[in-house]
Amino acid sequence: METLKIWSTKNVQGVNLNFKRYLINQINWQNRLIILIGSRGVGKTTLMLQTLKEKKITKEEGLYLSLDSVYFANHSLLTFAGEFVQTGGKYLFLDEIQKYKNWSIEVKNIYDNYPELKMVLSGSSATEILKSEGDLSRRALFYRLGGLSFREYLNYQLNKKFEPISLYDIIHNHSEIGFEISTQIKPLKEFKEYLNYGYYPFFKEDVDTYHHRLRQVINTVIEVDIPTVYAVDYAAVQNIKKLLSIISEIVPFKPNIKKLSEQIGISRESLIKYLKYIENADLVSLLYSENRGVSLLNKPEKIYLNNTNISYALNNNINVGNARETFFINQLKLNHKVRFSTKGDFKIDNDFIFEIGGKDKDIKQIVAQKNAWVVADNIEISVNNKIPLWLFGFLY
Repeated sequence: METLKIWSTKNVQGVNLNFKRYLINQINWQNRLIILIGSRGVGKTTLMLQTLKEKKITKEEGLYLSLDSVYFANHSLLTFAGEFVQTGGKYLFLDEIQKYKNWSIEVKNIYDNYPELKMVLSGSSATEILKSEGDLSRRALFYRLGGLSFREYLNYQLNKKFEPISLYDIIHNHSEIGFEISTQIKPLKEFKEYLNYGYYPFFKEDVDTYHHRLRQVINTVIEVDIPTVYAVDYAAVQNIKKLLSIISEIVPFKPNIKKLSEQIGISRESLIKYLKYIENADLVSLLYSENRGVSLLNKPEKIYLNNTNISYALNNNINVGNARETFFINQLKLNHKVRFSTKGDFKIDNDFIFEIGGKDKDIKQIVAQKNAWVVADNIEISVNNKIPLWLFGFLY
């Protein structure tokens, strides 16, 4: 155990506290069991290490451990937790939970047998399906960590301190807000760079190799994370890769399920399941009709890649219109309900309709609709009451 404490201390001491993700102040750290879900590379590990460092938790009382460590290849997490509590341990921060077999059962036993111990777990977005296993749903608080919003990117890249803006304020005060922000930065220049490489915090390490590393992340998600959670075989992994490749070439993709399943060589049922797998893994966004529920029985109206950085990493020929819509969905879906709308491009929270376009986009399609707005790219501040697209990157 002493070796694990040394390893944990080294990781905690090495983390930087200068920039913190939006979620760190939203988590109820007093809860005994917290589970962080998010795609690879969005900063879950950093958030955990920052919390240990910021709260000045000693190595005797708190540890950060990754469950893909060789130590847990022949050591039980339950046994380790018991020994840790006996020596004064109070906090366990456990990373990569999906890598440990039957993790939910052991975590439940730890929770029930050691009430003095608080646990913070993190895992791939694909582990969302495991929420109900081991009866953790009534014990744990689940939090989803998205990638960097445009606001966070600006704070991280330019050392700014912009605060989040609610959807209500963006809708009703976009002229004043956009003008104020534009006096401090050049939003269109920064927005273009963000769409290319600003969603995952590791862009700071080296922008030149960013897309290559992002492709490696995507490959790991498909080859490791998805099979770990859904127990799919090698053939299924190859079909999922093929599916993502097809989607990346023609997004926004209006799926013909029969034709697409024949193209890949799988059944309709398998195709629908694979789409949900890659959506849960934060590789794509599935857009459903406002009049139909989200279900494995229903096909999505449109399929988008999860964020524009994935678009740039997988395809050099980026469609401007698709990039705009992908950004809009990505920034809103974390805290809002996004649906396909026949009256505009998107319906949000069953109340608001938004039509996305360039700076010359007119309002003809939505002129007869209530609570409807044009969201325009390539404008710094509101023009003819159009809301700047980049402003929706300040929602979180």
